[in-house]
Amino acid sequence: MGAVFVTGATGTVGSAVVEHLLRLGQPVIAGIRDPADAARIPHPAVTREFSFDANPAQLDAVLEGADRLFLMRPPAIADVQRTLFPVIDAANRSGIRQIAFLSLQGVQANRKTPHHAVEQYMRESRSPYTFLRPNFFMQNLATTYAGPIRERGEIFVPAGRSRTAFIDARDVGRVAATTLSEPGHIGKKYTLSGEQSLSYRNVAAIMSDVLGRPIRYTRPHEDEYLAQLAADDLPEDYIAVQKMIHRVVRLNISAFPNRTIRHLTGRPATTLRQYVTNNRQAWG
Repeated sequence: MGAVFVTGATGTVGSAVVEHLLRLGQPVIAGIRDPADAARIPHPAVTREFSFDANPAQLDAVLEGADRLFLMRPPAIADVQRTLFPVIDAANRSGIRQIAFLSLQGVQANRKTPHHAVEQYMRESRSPYTFLRPNFFMQNLATTYAGPIRERGEIFVPAGRSRTAFIDARDVGRVAATTLSEPGHIGKKYTLSGEQSLSYRNVAAIMSDVLGRPIRYTRPHEDEYLAQLAADDLPEDYIAVQKMIHRVVRLNISAFPNRTIRHLTGRPATTLRQYVTNNRQAWG
């Protein structure tokens, strides 16, 4: 049996994929950008230096010994035709028997996203795909949107009155490891949501209770939110992505919970209360 090659192996989802594959007894090759990152990869996974900018010969070499691939798009990469498509081509040349791609919820209706282009290319190239389409990550509250929560007790996102079935990115890693470790998942598309649909006022109430201080959601307007991102000197492409994400959120596309995580892994999805409790240090 070959190994699973994991891209983004030191990231939030990728590290969870590695961890759960090892628990399932699967051999793992972790792709890392810097040799120093090898210390962050648990034994007995092996590490190989990997770059999405590698040439075809380098990609062929780095995938040697792997028969499955976990593929994700780093947020900084927009040109997937130049970067991810060659990895898919190399996987198909080498006889990879399954590619689990970390996609995006609602991607099938959003042709402007890089994820849509990757899914389309994998179908056109007849790649042995499994599409994982997760909902809004709980981790965003502890990273991208953590500053205003920490500094002024405010969830500052233009989500209106929408609801979201938040998902823990670690649960996504658990699903990816499961689908790469057992038969029956090739050609499948899984929408991954939490089991609770929450408004941002619900989120604020949960965080207030767990953190022991008031957290509020004031429903900022999109223009106010985008102006703040511009004032923070964030890149235009990042601002455009944030604008798109929250327009989708306001349409309540992310509102619907499901039990796919429970069905695929045998364990329920992490609740937001559990996540906030386990990560309270993120908000000071």
